[in-house]
Amino acid sequence: MSFDLTTISREAPVLIAGPTASGKSALAMELAARDGRVVVNADALQVYDCWRLLTARPSVQDERALPHALYGHIGRDTPYSVGHWLREVTALLDRPVVIVGGTGLYFTALTEGLADIPPTPPAVRALADHRLATEGLAVLLAELDPATAARVDRLNPARVQRAWEVQAATGRGLAAWQDDTGEPALPLSQAQAQALVIRPDVDWLNARIDRRFDAMMAQGALEEARAELPFWNPTRPSARAIGAPELVAHLRGEMDLPQAVAAAKIASRQYAKRQRTWFRSRMAGWRGVELGG
Repeated sequence: MSFDLTTISREAPVLIAGPTASGKSALAMELAARDGRVVVNADALQVYDCWRLLTARPSVQDERALPHALYGHIGRDTPYSVGHWLREVTALLDRPVVIVGGTGLYFTALTEGLADIPPTPPAVRALADHRLATEGLAVLLAELDPATAARVDRLNPARVQRAWEVQAATGRGLAAWQDDTGEPALPLSQAQAQALVIRPDVDWLNARIDRRFDAMMAQGALEEARAELPFWNPTRPSARAIGAPELVAHLRGEMDLPQAVAAAKIASRQYAKRQRTWFRSRMAGWRGVELGG
């Protein structure tokens, strides 16, 4: 990676967003080593303790070399939301940190604030799970209020389902809740942090995604999926680890291994595309880091 670290403050919190496999964790490690920072996770999949390889969590060696926080600390079936993450990360802001990840909603909550939405009742969540599985995404999307429907990421089933749950549970659209958002914990408008977003060349990134998945397989990703198989529930947020559904399908005899690997790589590239779209639309004011090409 070619990036001039001298342009980055040694004192202010640093935020690094980027799509999967873009090299953001390596940059975070460099800054942490230079400044004595804690590397703080901002990836919704890397919080789960049941995945390390498939979510590209830092290695055991990396975690021993430098302090890390909010990685692998949540059980596979433990409820965990952006609100949980925001409370945990806010408690870490009294020390030097570099916050790194690919979940745009986490960064938005941190820098723009988060609506104080009541928790979703289990019965509403179960109904949403059932309807998504049996009726499909378009049905839930069609029932959202117009303001929320215009704002939600229509290609992200988890976001559409969350919006539907909020509306069903509170009688109020998610957009209305968001418009009542409180003050952010780390507002960028007040220059309290330095915010970087990695904007890689697409072909370069796709090649890295494919190589990294091959490396994951060589390191034991299939065995990691096999260990999770007895507990597998596709409706859990933890089951959204990229590549996990495809490897589980192989282990269940539903596709051969080359097909599963190819499908997982496609899923990873599609995920990266959704991330890039979010970063372009919601992080236009962040400092871009151009890589690849």
